[in-house]
Amino acid sequence: MTDDREIRDLLVVGGGINGCGIARDAAGRGMTVTLAEMSDLASATSSASTKLFHGGLRYLEFFEFRLVREALLERETLLRAMPHISWPMRFVLPYHADMRFDSDTPTSKILSRVMPWMRGRRPAWLIRLGLFLYDNLGGRQILPGTKTLDLTRGPEGAPLNPRFAKAYEYSDCWVEDSRLVVLNARDAEQRGAQVMTRTKVVSAKVQDGIWSVTLQDTETGHQRVIRARMVVNAGGPWVGQILRQQIGSNSQDDVRLVRGSHIVTKRLFDHDKCYFFQGTDGRIMFAIPYETDFTLIGTTDQEHDDLSARPVCTPAEKQYMVDFVNAYLREPISTNDIVWSYSGVRPLFDEGASSATAATRDYTLKLDDSAGAPALNIFGGKITTYRRLAESALEKIGQRLDVAQGPWTAGVPLPGGDFPVGEVDLQIANLRDAYPFLDDRWATRLIRAYGTDAKLILGDAASVADLGPAFGATLTAAEVDWLMAHEYARTAEDILFRRSKLGLRDTDTAALDAYMTDRRQQLKDIA
Repeated sequence: MTDDREIRDLLVVGGGINGCGIARDAAGRGMTVTLAEMSDLASATSSASTKLFHGGLRYLEFFEFRLVREALLERETLLRAMPHISWPMRFVLPYHADMRFDSDTPTSKILSRVMPWMRGRRPAWLIRLGLFLYDNLGGRQILPGTKTLDLTRGPEGAPLNPRFAKAYEYSDCWVEDSRLVVLNARDAEQRGAQVMTRTKVVSAKVQDGIWSVTLQDTETGHQRVIRARMVVNAGGPWVGQILRQQIGSNSQDDVRLVRGSHIVTKRLFDHDKCYFFQGTDGRIMFAIPYETDFTLIGTTDQEHDDLSARPVCTPAEKQYMVDFVNAYLREPISTNDIVWSYSGVRPLFDEGASSATAATRDYTLKLDDSAGAPALNIFGGKITTYRRLAESALEKIGQRLDVAQGPWTAGVPLPGGDFPVGEVDLQIANLRDAYPFLDDRWATRLIRAYGTDAKLILGDAASVADLGPAFGATLTAAEVDWLMAHEYARTAEDILFRRSKLGLRDTDTAALDAYMTDRRQQLKDIA
């Protein structure tokens, strides 16, 4: 066992978006930070989202105005910081008279008393009021506002059942969720943080007011001890387990585990807008253009009580989502059209809500000094507000440790995002000019993943052959080497389903795994 005598300011447990966002913010304020993630970065909840920066239109029905306003304000702040991995998207909400509330929403309960004849329906005037608030709570500067669509005339109506004649169109944003996590980790490391993946917290104890945390490399079994003035527990679904088993706290705070599942199908429509479908059961479902050739559909809300059980999209959930969107589509789909599915567990703060759908999506931060040294436990949160959550965490940390610098992350680009919003097409054109062997689809993928760092990956290559062995779907050894050296990738799955979604395409997984194994051994021999 290696015993590190240096005392760090923070040990952050968890390499999801909250942990990496906090590590980045803290490192940028001059704090000494170690981040430990037991698997790959974004290997759990943070790579299983609906891939949206959104205010959460549905949350208005739960009167979560602070959360919605904060998220709406963040959309454009984040767009400016990461124009390569996020972009504006228009959402089409078809209207029909049978759209209903979730019976657990405060809005539903109030209206059922005031206007019982509505029988839980969402009237058009109420939807329009909600969209008016959505347009104006967040101080839009980049994103256009809501408008009404005639579905009988526009391309948005073509994939839909002809019974839908009217829709509302509003703005939110798309984001590559797992790349967002990795870029935060990279930026944290560039600012001095130590990022350790495949590293599990075995135990933690306090000695003379300092945390002494034993970490174990999950691949080699090697253990080391890290000392830190404060522990930040950003374990996501495991936050409660870490709180009681590793940290040894007697706190009763915990999370409510809610499984959200998604399916990916063949491309269901030709335009680049997303559909926001509302069901007769009060739930909502998105159908989103995905990876050029596919459509992403989700999500569900199911209780998930057993952390030892890997979350999977069940056959019942698949059928539910298929049936849900078929109520809107002109050409119905079946479960045979599903090419991939994924599921993640949302760690929502347990406040005793009556259902998974009604549980708050807001975050809660709890300081705990019961062990003799401070720990900060992170409950809940959503990708859209991760940066604000990190700022709030640093405010809490400042109550126990000296934090010399104030907030700094708003608008500061993540790696590769140092170009203006709206200049993605220019970046793609410039990359093709510099590397004529790239076609438009390949260049677009590289810019959308790496931004200005794409040229660092391609280096002085004058042809495809200069990029080394190819693994299919435009993935070459040059890109793999970059991901291993700069983005913590260790396995083919890390690359094919988190650093990218090239696993949806025809790739040689076995050849890629063999190449990465050989490459790791070469690097180990050099070291």
